Amino acid sequence: MTEPLIQIKNLYKVFGQNPASVLSHVKNGVTKEEILTKTGHTVGLKNINLEIQAGEIFVIMGLSGSGKSTLIRHFNRLIDPSEGEIKVEGIDVMKLNQTQLETFRRKKMSMVFQRFGLLPHRTVVDNVAYGLEIQGVEQDKRHDTAIQWLESVGLQGYENQYPSQLSGGQQQRVGLARALCTDAEILLMDEAFSALDPLIRSEMQDQLIELQAKLHKTIIFITHDLDEALRLGDRIAILRDGELIQQGMPEEILLHPVDDYVEAFVKDVNRARALTVETVMCAPAYRITANTIQEAIKQMKGCQQGYAYHVTEQGYQGVLTKEGLMDAAKGPSAQEEITQEFYEEVPAISPDSAIEEVLVDTMSCDYSLPVVDENGVLQGELERSAVAEVLADNTEEKPANGSELEQAS
Repeated sequence: MTEPLIQIKNLYKVFGQNPASVLSHVKNGVTKEEILTKTGHTVGLKNINLEIQAGEIFVIMGLSGSGKSTLIRHFNRLIDPSEGEIKVEGIDVMKLNQTQLETFRRKKMSMVFQRFGLLPHRTVVDNVAYGLEIQGVEQDKRHDTAIQWLESVGLQGYENQYPSQLSGGQQQRVGLARALCTDAEILLMDEAFSALDPLIRSEMQDQLIELQAKLHKTIIFITHDLDEALRLGDRIAILRDGELIQQGMPEEILLHPVDDYVEAFVKDVNRARALTVETVMCAPAYRITANTIQEAIKQMKGCQQGYAYHVTEQGYQGVLTKEGLMDAAKGPSAQEEITQEFYEEVPAISPDSAIEEVLVDTMSCDYSLPVVDENGVLQGELERSAVAEVLADNTEEKPANGSELEQAS
């Protein structure tokens, strides 16, 4: 794996008059509540260790008071740690002097706030261009750049409006455009969509996913909403009382919670909507690469399940059955090449599809569904039993008369 863009090592933050005096107690396992009661100090973060790769969306989530907003403010040193190391591209951020830190904040990281943070007396285009103005970019260039980013977030034509004339969703799009306008490599988003109503919030999530596919920024996204985290995150870190409880890919968090706290987060998630085909599929059981029916029959002899996936140099072609090939071999076409008429009617599905999107086909088809990428390459197969297993609620509280599979279907 490549060197991480951001490294957080042994990070502690204690709020109070004399944080150093209580650090030893924190390290010795004294609880947050005990330290607050006995010393009047508040433990914000405890021994945080993270590595964030360039170009990923890294989501930090937890309940109110878990330390997630405190943590994100350490990345650009809006908050200094009581102890620990913060490195960005190998540079120790804690060693930057004030001038270096200001340059770092202006050019390396941009931030999108929950409450938009727009300047009410400036027009939309001037709000977006504000970061470039701080950097000293001349007016015409920053105006043109701001216009381009407004178009990217779907706000062309609004450049001369004022923030008060926009809806909440539009204001947040301005905030996003402003953060992107400086071309900073790292985007910090602290509960950026949580003030929006559900429909607008979903649209903003779509917007971010679409932009990220083009821009490949490194995004650190704070949220208390697991559905949002699962939708956006390449990886997720979950905090509780300032401690990092679990981190991993969304499917790891969802399917393998490390404790009751994380399990409580994931128990009500619609797995069919949150998981993709790629997370559940397995390798294809059997492939046929022959060109003619007779050659295919010979290859099919090693197949135990009675059907196989036909793959040629042109990629995935279709599903062949042993019975169908044997019937064809009885007629005049025994030596002919395999054509479309010999394939079963089995839909091919994308590895990026949500399980919810393919659930009906999975449950109604007699065969495991072939998983084929956009280039026509067979990636795997989706078995009905695997889908049923991953959607089943295996907790002791599972109601006797229902299951997630039934709800999803």
